[in-house]
Amino acid sequence: MDLAPLRALVADDMATVDQLIRARLRSDVSLINQLGNYIIGGGGKRLRPLVVVLTARAAGLAGERDDHALLAAIVELIHTATLLHDDVVDDSEVRRGRETANQIWGNEASVLVGDFLYTRSFQMMVELQDMHVMEVFSRTTNTIAEGEVLQLLHVHDPDVTEARYREVIYRKTAALFEAGCRLGAHLAAPGDGALADATAAYGRHLGNAFQLIDDALDYDGDPQHIGKNLGDDLAEGKPTLPLIRTLATTDEDTRALLRRVIEQGGRDDIAAVREAIARAGAIPYTRALAEAEAGKAREALRELPEGEFRNALETLADFAISRDH
Repeated sequence: MDLAPLRALVADDMATVDQLIRARLRSDVSLINQLGNYIIGGGGKRLRPLVVVLTARAAGLAGERDDHALLAAIVELIHTATLLHDDVVDDSEVRRGRETANQIWGNEASVLVGDFLYTRSFQMMVELQDMHVMEVFSRTTNTIAEGEVLQLLHVHDPDVTEARYREVIYRKTAALFEAGCRLGAHLAAPGDGALADATAAYGRHLGNAFQLIDDALDYDGDPQHIGKNLGDDLAEGKPTLPLIRTLATTDEDTRALLRRVIEQGGRDDIAAVREAIARAGAIPYTRALAEAEAGKAREALRELPEGEFRNALETLADFAISRDH
């Protein structure tokens, strides 16, 4: 599915977002400029800021105001900071088909520039002069950090349950979508709690769907499309839903293999693991849950006025589950 028509719908908004991101990355410290520009220019989908501006427009924002663009830029900087920190924690080598920043500049620089992006995003929040924005983002960044720690506790643990996995993907991925959508509606219609709750629900379910598909693609995607090696989660000892589902439904011999692989990490047994996942039907199971989340996202949009922007958000829910990267 091509997102170009959706981007064209808010082309001016997204151009402003991009200008803001690049301007706010500038620093007197040259390494921050180099590393920040490298990761921002890494070919990402800019999906989160796109969702924010579409939500604001769908909720009734009109005219040439730029506060929603600033909000979208903040969301992208927070997301980028989490990517930098994730790649260090996971010792990742490739993201979006390129070397990760930590492979080029080292872990120390990546962590510190990630910290810079977090603090710069909070400077930008202050400019909105809206305590509700500060409240939502402070809570959300704390939730994301808790999700990172929770996932760390799950590494090499074959006893992770589906419920614990769902808690991690909400905290790590869906919470930021939820916050961006809630605040997009808040800027468009301050005081309309029902509208803000509806857009927050949309963002939460969209984020869950997005991460579920990511985890399915880690086992059945095309490495050229997803921009990383298949089985990266397996190599890091991360039990995501395809593995969790397979463990819960497979035979004892296969379960023993999967437990050993999770406990040890590595990619040596990727072929056997993918075969076990296929036999268990764990990829269709994961995709079905993603489709259910996308359905809940579309349902939440009924609270928004009908129109091209609401239609665009519905299309994004379809994209989240149909994409191959």
